[in-house]
Amino acid sequence: MKIPALFALTGALAIVAPASATPLGGARPNIIFILTDDQGYGDISAHGNPILRTPNLDRLHREGVRFTDFHVSPTCAPTRSALHTGRHEFKNGITHTILERERMTLDATTLPQVLKSAGYTTGIFGKWHLGDEADHQPNRRGYDEVYIHGGGGIGQVYPGSCGDAPGNKYFDPAILHNGVFEKTKGYCTDLFFAQALRWIESAKGKSAPFYAYISTNAPHAPLQVRPEDEARYADKAPNEMSRKFFGMIANIDDNVGTLLAKLDEWGLAKNTLVIFMNDNGGTGGTGVFNAGMRAQKGTPWLGGTRASSFWRWPGKLVPADVGALAAHIDFFPTIAEIAGAKLDAKARAQIEGRSLVPLLTDPKAPWAGRTLFTHVGRWPRFSNPDDAKFANCSVRTPRWHLVSIRGDTKPAWELYDVQADLGEKNNVIAAQPNVVAKLSADYDAWWSAARAGMINENAIGPKFNPFAELYWKQFGGGPTEEDRRVMDPTLKAPLGSGNGNAKKKKKAGE
Repeated sequence: MKIPALFALTGALAIVAPASATPLGGARPNIIFILTDDQGYGDISAHGNPILRTPNLDRLHREGVRFTDFHVSPTCAPTRSALHTGRHEFKNGITHTILERERMTLDATTLPQVLKSAGYTTGIFGKWHLGDEADHQPNRRGYDEVYIHGGGGIGQVYPGSCGDAPGNKYFDPAILHNGVFEKTKGYCTDLFFAQALRWIESAKGKSAPFYAYISTNAPHAPLQVRPEDEARYADKAPNEMSRKFFGMIANIDDNVGTLLAKLDEWGLAKNTLVIFMNDNGGTGGTGVFNAGMRAQKGTPWLGGTRASSFWRWPGKLVPADVGALAAHIDFFPTIAEIAGAKLDAKARAQIEGRSLVPLLTDPKAPWAGRTLFTHVGRWPRFSNPDDAKFANCSVRTPRWHLVSIRGDTKPAWELYDVQADLGEKNNVIAAQPNVVAKLSADYDAWWSAARAGMINENAIGPKFNPFAELYWKQFGGGPTEEDRRVMDPTLKAPLGSGNGNAKKKKKAGE
């Protein structure tokens, strides 16, 4: 399958990715994609974490192709939209994680829709976070099996459309399963993996290959962890936060181990591509290890965007490191090519990324230079995005990283040679005026092209969260005064939630 030429000023690259003649194209394996929430690049023992132990994620790392310069968005809903569409989140209408600005445009063609057209059956298990209203939910965006919580996280509640079922916690949450809430028993991560495995077992004997998207809300705050998992780090981690955070990741790792064992038991391992990623930079709250990078989630520094990207397919992919600059926008075209999907003109025009198939086949395959753009977004509601054009943004090439943190309508550029200075400690802007001029002009062009996609900036959401209304419809009851205060976007309610974490969530933005 040919990957299309990209439009000028798309904000990703300006070349044509080469068509692949490798056996990977059209191979049509089963695909399992695991995406964790707020687990940073440094929160894996294979990446050097001195305390955390993740033997099963280490196995994926050891047995897979590893992209060592892979980047996502600084926060989660933006990353999820780019993975689903192959283009920058701003062009999907997503400039925040709440306040209707987390809703992915209905005009986008999604990866599961493309996979279904190629004969796949598709399922999502866990976090969606691309719109909770009925027309935005995953059953309308290409997923056959849907087992999800609402909002940006379990228990989160915000004004308008973004919010989970009332009173939900990480233990025994009410989960929406194909349009009907189930009151579960157990820990959220265990529940998501268990349901995915039940669905995979039901799909494995059928002729259609499957695509299972397991999207955990862990280890995102609030750090609600199984006591036995926290206890693993009782004498190892330096504080309560890190004990809980590492315990949540250890639980994810256990579930990955169970999944890999089941694939072996069912004879599916050699025909299943397993991919692992995290959705943004780490929170930095543990204060333990960030792999030498500057800053964290919610920033355009490398520590806010660099992510794990492991691709394991026994017998097809030879374990290796790939140092080429790659990104979330590359996921869609890569999976589409491997699945043998035929993209229509609309989908081809949408894609800004490149297929990674050449690099999966040969880590040293030619990979032309490219330019990637990051903006944290999250400017004040109903304000003019242009007033925040240069606030928390960056331009990245394989060597250079141009960053503006304190800018607004004018940039406050800093420049870093990240090949020589991974920690971004030495600002070399004075020595590289030509580089700054070129990348700054590229950014201006990208911003101009992205502005038309920001369709949710002045949106007013429903009076109450759709998940809450659906829950009340099924189980009875209705909004409390607290629900009205927090959910109703027409009231002057503070950004917060009804689960006692308002201040933390306002800071985190989810």
